Amino acid sequence: MLYLLSPAKSLDYDSEAPAIRATMPRFLDHSAELARDLKSMKPAELEALMGISSKLAQLNAGRFDDWREDYSKPEARQAILAFTGDVYQGLAVEEWDKEDFAEAQKSIRILSGLYGILRPLDLMLPYRLEMGTKLTNDRGPNLYHFWGSLLTDSLNKELKGANDAVINLASNEYFSSIQPKDLKSPVITPVFKDWKNGQYKIISFYAKKARGMMASWAIRKRITSPAGLKRFKEGGYAYDKSLSDDSNLVFTRKA
Repeated sequence: MLYLLSPAKSLDYDSEAPAIRATMPRFLDHSAELARDLKSMKPAELEALMGISSKLAQLNAGRFDDWREDYSKPEARQAILAFTGDVYQGLAVEEWDKEDFAEAQKSIRILSGLYGILRPLDLMLPYRLEMGTKLTNDRGPNLYHFWGSLLTDSLNKELKGANDAVINLASNEYFSSIQPKDLKSPVITPVFKDWKNGQYKIISFYAKKARGMMASWAIRKRITSPAGLKRFKEGGYAYDKSLSDDSNLVFTRKA
């Protein structure tokens, strides 16, 4: 199975990182094309394009100016260690051993506006480029047109067919870069709901963290089938059969 995650806006390139192996992203030539387009933009243009503050625009203009295809450590860091934020707090990779990182490398794929798809141990430079950014490029008016079928095709090369599965733990913004109907394997989407005001609701902060917790739990437990995910009980969540169907596994929690 492949677990799809979104990246995070917040990054960590300062804390001490574990001594684990590193790989390089598979779409660096495409990333370089995007970086060239972004290098040509002034900070004020990035501010308008991304809807960010002038301070962040200056920071990311500098990042794109410094971006190059032949990067390496220490300026780069493995994606699973570089991203922070709610999903990655849930992943809690500080609790993983080397075998867990190896398992994650086989099973987790992080969707990225700049890198397309990142494996956990792929080195990346700090950047900000959300998948929903309307960056006009040679392939179309936005990043969905830029990546086209490349990401779906890449996943298909790793999937084993109808007996395999894609576990969608990404946001709608990022999963929209995938064409589900063209995938070799079915897509299963875990949904996390909390009890609030007399009903179960998706609460963004909790749902994001739960996605990370599920991915981490599945890696550490070596889960091999969608049915196995129903045993997930981290953080007080439990599988709710009455709210679930073949494509959506719903997990609920009452405080």
